[in-house]
Amino acid sequence: MNLALIKWYAGYAVAHYYHGLEYVAAAVAFVILLSSIDDLFIDLWYWTRTIYRRLTVQRTYKPLTSAQLYQREEQPIAIMVPAWHEYDVVAAMIEDLVRVMDYRNYVVFVGTYQNDPQTIAEVERMRRRYKQLRRVEVPHDGPTCKADCLNWVIAAIFRHERESGIEFAGVVLHDSEDVLHPVELRFFNYLLPRKDMIQLPVASLERNWFELVAGTYMDEFAEWHAKDLVVRESLVGSVPSAGVGTCFSRRALLALVAETDNQPFNTESLTEDYDVGARLGKMGMQSIFARFPVQFATRRKAWFGLGKERDITVTMPLCVREFFPDTFRTAYRQRARWTLGIGLQGWKQTGWVGSLANRYLLFRDRKGIVTAFVGIIAYVLVIQFLLFAGAGLLGWMPDLIASPFADSGWLQALLWANGCALLLRVVQRIYFVTRLYGWEHGVLSVPRMVVGNFINFMAVSRAWKMFITHLVTGKRLAWDKTMHDFPSADGFNNRRQRLGELLLSWQAIDPDKLEQALGESHAREAPLGRVLMAKGWLDEETLAEAIAFQADLPRGRLHAERLREDAARLPLEAIVRHRVLPQADPAKGRTILLAASPLAETVLAELSTLIAGPLAQEIVREGEIAEGLRVLRGVAIATPAAGAGGESVPARGVPLIGDLLIEHGHVRREDFEAAMQHYRPDRHGLIGDYMVARDVISRAALDNVIQQQRRLQGALAASE
Repeated sequence: MNLALIKWYAGYAVAHYYHGLEYVAAAVAFVILLSSIDDLFIDLWYWTRTIYRRLTVQRTYKPLTSAQLYQREEQPIAIMVPAWHEYDVVAAMIEDLVRVMDYRNYVVFVGTYQNDPQTIAEVERMRRRYKQLRRVEVPHDGPTCKADCLNWVIAAIFRHERESGIEFAGVVLHDSEDVLHPVELRFFNYLLPRKDMIQLPVASLERNWFELVAGTYMDEFAEWHAKDLVVRESLVGSVPSAGVGTCFSRRALLALVAETDNQPFNTESLTEDYDVGARLGKMGMQSIFARFPVQFATRRKAWFGLGKERDITVTMPLCVREFFPDTFRTAYRQRARWTLGIGLQGWKQTGWVGSLANRYLLFRDRKGIVTAFVGIIAYVLVIQFLLFAGAGLLGWMPDLIASPFADSGWLQALLWANGCALLLRVVQRIYFVTRLYGWEHGVLSVPRMVVGNFINFMAVSRAWKMFITHLVTGKRLAWDKTMHDFPSADGFNNRRQRLGELLLSWQAIDPDKLEQALGESHAREAPLGRVLMAKGWLDEETLAEAIAFQADLPRGRLHAERLREDAARLPLEAIVRHRVLPQADPAKGRTILLAASPLAETVLAELSTLIAGPLAQEIVREGEIAEGLRVLRGVAIATPAAGAGGESVPARGVPLIGDLLIEHGHVRREDFEAAMQHYRPDRHGLIGDYMVARDVISRAALDNVIQQQRRLQGALAASE
């Protein structure tokens, strides 16, 4: 076969291939037009409604104010947080929730699985700190699905109601990466029980300009939750739950429980939030998509890394903010779950029901399982046509078959219509993103639209694969875990709260009792925590958690079996004088200093000269320090039957002599600590006798606190 014949066959194949591309392009353009008409209807409805309301409703009715929220008496509200492998974020989320929430009458229920020890440990650590926190254990291994975890949490909420004799006005659904606004519960409280489901908007926390994948969440939620959900509510009078920032009234939950035999959330769906919203709509429950303007403090990133970051205040709707996935793989896996639950499982389980408007919205929810492929085909077609055009300019193109669309006016009109529709999409995306994140991100939202299309293509492909595998094999669809991030403490936490304020925010102390204890603390120059513990209003564990939180130090634990061996790292007189217990940390090659309160810089400097290698501080309970000192000094445990005149170091949970002397006003803390600077246990013996010999206290004062110590020890023994 000669070269000319080969060229002829190649030209023939290329010509017919190009001819086929034209037909495919026409079909793709038609499908895109249909989708664009759907989008255009939503646009027209939204903008017409917006203009109409500004000319009528907004001129007549005064908007809700924050003052009105605070005028309404607080009703009991429950917050439920399902957690599977959330050990890296759940503690930070709970800390931030308690810190910011301007509401007191609430209880947080966190659901964990029995085979997730790391998450259990983190939740238990928070439970010991926060009195308003309850952990709910799912009594079987995970992961199952989010709905299963939520059903166990709901059962625990109703059980808590029976045991406590209260009724929650509403139950709020959140995830372990959510960042909340202080007035969220007050807003729900204002609308309950009139509304059965209240959905807040969801927004992504601001990302850097180069985080294109994470930026797609900023863009899409900015438009969806400002326009699409508003239209949905006005069309059918109900909205789907977003899975976070959703408040269910007690009436709604009871109706769901009654309908499903105590399984309010659908365990056969991976998007139980979407499913539950649809079911409540069928029941005739009143649901709303709430938009209440509030202010958020945020840190605006520098443009392309140039210039300084700046702290600004943004006015936007009350919403739930969070960090969404920032890698291509985690993003498409998360969206695959959404697509699978809404587009495929929803079609299979719900079908096409309801009014014409509802069926139209179901079509809109499900069209993505097809249009995601069409969009990628369009990209491939554009690239090929550009390559053919380039080849034509270089003279490499063979003679082509006459195009059937050469004089087709309708195709040109179709392409122009699609171009205008694309321009409309781009303009609106820029507008909605700019409103929340500034013009820089508004501009970046255009290239991020392309990134989002590829993410959605991979997500839909994965969703179809999982769904078909499920249909063929019957394999149950499980919770596809997405790793989460939570904002750093630098941006959201202010740990330097006063102890009293901190304990109030944790609901660890009654306000009236705190006020009384503050008065006694000032009068006697005694630490507030010690006064609260002496009166039985605060336990040692909570005090240690509060001190650690204030100082931003980790909680520690005394390893009694290594106490004497580790104590050799410091002279005994330094241990007793500074009330600190050294503990080896061979894994990191350092020494941990266990203390009941943060050590001063001067003390750390002194101890660093006595210990080789790096030092770290950890906070433990006062009782653990007392127990360690008792063991190291070899002093007998105080008992009610002990002889008088001497000193004994108390057992766990009972204050030391020095603390009691200060607490009962026999000596000022400054004088006691000054005297302790010269105390050496090997030379001076018992601390009490040493203080009497130096005329720091009287013998009567010493006898008084020894008797007090024995009474406390006796009370502790009786309680055990």
